[in-house]
Amino acid sequence: MPARFHSSLPSRIAELSRLLTSGRGDRSLSYLNRPDFLAAYLHYFLPWNLCRLCILLPALDINLSAGDTITDIGSGPLTFVSALWISRPDLRSLPLEFICIDRCAPAMEAGKKFFAAIGGSDKWKINPVKESINVTAAKVTRRQKPAALVCAVNMFNETYENLPHGKYQRQGGEGLRRIAANSARIMQGYASPSASILTVEPGVPQSGHFIAFLRDAFLELKRPPKSPCTHTADCPLNSAKKRWCHFAFETSNLRLGASNELRRLSSATGIPKERLVFSYLLTGPEADPASYQTSEQVRVISDAFPLPPAHPRAVRRSGRYGCSAKGLVLLAGEKNRIEKINSGALITPEITVKEQRDAKSGALIAEV
Repeated sequence: MPARFHSSLPSRIAELSRLLTSGRGDRSLSYLNRPDFLAAYLHYFLPWNLCRLCILLPALDINLSAGDTITDIGSGPLTFVSALWISRPDLRSLPLEFICIDRCAPAMEAGKKFFAAIGGSDKWKINPVKESINVTAAKVTRRQKPAALVCAVNMFNETYENLPHGKYQRQGGEGLRRIAANSARIMQGYASPSASILTVEPGVPQSGHFIAFLRDAFLELKRPPKSPCTHTADCPLNSAKKRWCHFAFETSNLRLGASNELRRLSSATGIPKERLVFSYLLTGPEADPASYQTSEQVRVISDAFPLPPAHPRAVRRSGRYGCSAKGLVLLAGEKNRIEKINSGALITPEITVKEQRDAKSGALIAEV
C-alpha cells in the first residue's frame, strides 16, 4: 500500500463502510477502481469476508475433481478463491481453473497478488475476466466453459439494496423476486447440469428474503437446495417480515490467526466486528423433482432467546428457531444446552405427538 494511504486508512474504511450501507446511493459501481477505497477494502473488508467464508466452506458439500472449472461471479479481489485455498487444504493438490468475473480489474489484480502471498499453487489457474454482470437483463454475455461450481459472494446485494425501503416486501416482494429469478438464470447459464451453485450474501433481512426467493427460482430450474435447507418444501420464512434465514458467529470465539492488527484497525475505524453474519444458499445438480430427498433434521437459524419457565421453580429455559420440512420449529430446552448449539447446526429434536405450536410465532415446538 502506498505510504500516503497509511494514515488515512481508518477514515477511508469508515467512508467505504458508509457507501456500502447507509450511503449506498452515493457509491459508484466502479468504487474499487479508486486506490484509496481498494486499499480500505483489502485491509478491512477482505479479511473479514475471508473469516466468514472460512467458517462456511468447510461445512458445505462441495466436491471438485482434477480439471474442474469454477466460475466466480463478482469476484472482487478473488475472495472466494483465497478462502477456498485457506479452508480446503484437501483441494490444493488438484489442478483447477477459476474464471473470475468482475468489472474492476485492479481488484482482481490485487487478489492475484494476495493469493500468491498466501502460497497459492500454480495448479490453480486463475483467469480474470473484466466484465459487468447485468442482473436486469439476466443474460450471460460471454459464454465460458460450463463450470462444476458457480459462486457469487456479496454480489447481488449491490442490485437489490437500491430498492426503496420496504418495496421488496410489498406486493409479494415482486421487485426482489424478479432480481432473484434473474440471478438464478445468470448463474445457471455458467453451470454444467451436474454443477453446484453457491450464493453468499450479507446476513441482513433483505438478503435473507432474497435468498428465499432465489431458492424458489432454483427449484423452478430443477436445482434443489443442498444447504442450509434440509427439504424442498416451501420456505417457512418466505413471507416472514421479522425473521430471515441467517447465521451468526461471535468473533471472540473464532481462531483468527494474526488477528490483533485486524482488531486494532477495526476499532480505529469505529466499526469493530463483534459478530460475523451471513445468509447463503448452495444448490445441487439439476434433478428430477421426484428424486428430491428430505431430512428429518432441523437447521438452527437464530440466536438463543429466553423462554418463560413452565412454573416458578422450573429450570431456566431458552429457545432457538429452526427450519424443517414441517416448517418453522421452536427448539426449546435448558438454557445451557440451547446456548451451546452452534448457529447453523443440524439437530434431531423430539417433536411432541400433539405437535404443540408456539402462540407467538406459530412454530412447531420441539424439545432439545
